[in-house]
Amino acid sequence: MLFSFQTWESDIGFNLKDMAYELAGNNRVLFVNRALDRNSILRRVTGKRSLETKVVSREKKDTIEKIQENLWVLHVRAVLESINWVPSSFVYDLFNRINNKRIAREINAALGQLAFSDIIFINDNDFFRGLYQQDFLPCEKYIFYIRDFLTCQPFFKKKGPRAERQMIKKADLVVANSSYLAQYARQWNPNSFDIGQGCDLQSFASENFSVPNDLVNLPKPIIGYCGAVTAMRLDISVVKHIASSFPEYSIVLVGPSDSFFEKDKWIDYPNVHLLGGKAPEQIANYVYCFDICMNPQSINQLTIGNYPRKVDEYLAAGKPVVATATEAMKMFSYHTFLCINKEDYVQQINMILSDENMFSEREKERRKNFALQHTWKNSIGRLGDAYYQTAQDRDF
Repeated sequence: MLFSFQTWESDIGFNLKDMAYELAGNNRVLFVNRALDRNSILRRVTGKRSLETKVVSREKKDTIEKIQENLWVLHVRAVLESINWVPSSFVYDLFNRINNKRIAREINAALGQLAFSDIIFINDNDFFRGLYQQDFLPCEKYIFYIRDFLTCQPFFKKKGPRAERQMIKKADLVVANSSYLAQYARQWNPNSFDIGQGCDLQSFASENFSVPNDLVNLPKPIIGYCGAVTAMRLDISVVKHIASSFPEYSIVLVGPSDSFFEKDKWIDYPNVHLLGGKAPEQIANYVYCFDICMNPQSINQLTIGNYPRKVDEYLAAGKPVVATATEAMKMFSYHTFLCINKEDYVQQINMILSDENMFSEREKERRKNFALQHTWKNSIGRLGDAYYQTAQDRDF
């Protein structure tokens, strides 16, 4: 059984949904869709954007929707109380337990209808709605999956840190998609493991691409980035230093941007091209047109533990990559060029462009082969290894 903070209908792909499809190959899987709270419904009615904007038609669906063989989605009908504002921890915990019980009541009904048994519960980062599910559900083992530092975001700062710690302590097993997050969780639960990250990289490895219209007339070489173009994600000083150091090169940023990356703020950097967000199926076309791919990551609590999925995409396309040196990037150290500061970026870019071997077929294949190891099958396999290791250690 899979339980996530994100909704099944989300436009943005997310790990647990990919894991659901992979697990359904050999297991019966029930994905519990995120239950709505009163404030979320109000935002939806008033037209304000929120995480739940894609569940407008959920009421028209069957409570249990079959997606494919062995995979079902439970559309929880219960409406939860909006309690993040509650000042008292005692009162908050009381109402959160009530919210958890409302969800569990529907889960238990679905488990009975589908005749599920020997249940393993995997909770994807939802330390609010999932905190008390162990108390109400007949799950054999409870696994908490951490893949982001949600507690540094405004909504979670007030109640999140305490709830997250409680959740990690209660879980039979904690798994993470990076070594940094696994080490973080190990503070409260010694049974915390890095299971890596799965990626769907076929579109990047296929070499079947076309040149996007907004790249056709840009001067070469192109140094490019694909992802969220925000100050929280990107180190603006690095981007500006690269642009000013290579005024004859094109610096291309593909992705939705925040106010720090409004085009009029970059008028002094005419070689920086902010191309905006693109459909997911178009991203590989942009990556293939880049001569060098970059990930000038801003180092903060939000980003420091993140698995750099975009780096896998770059490497699957065979591209040389320059990236900020972080804990999560250590595993890429033999396949990318890691940078500690903005000067390193310029030095590494110069080195790559001056060495023809960096663009040889041999180097491209080496990068591709490394990236293509990072599959959901391998990630799920490592989860299984962690599960059985924990079972042996605890003898449960």
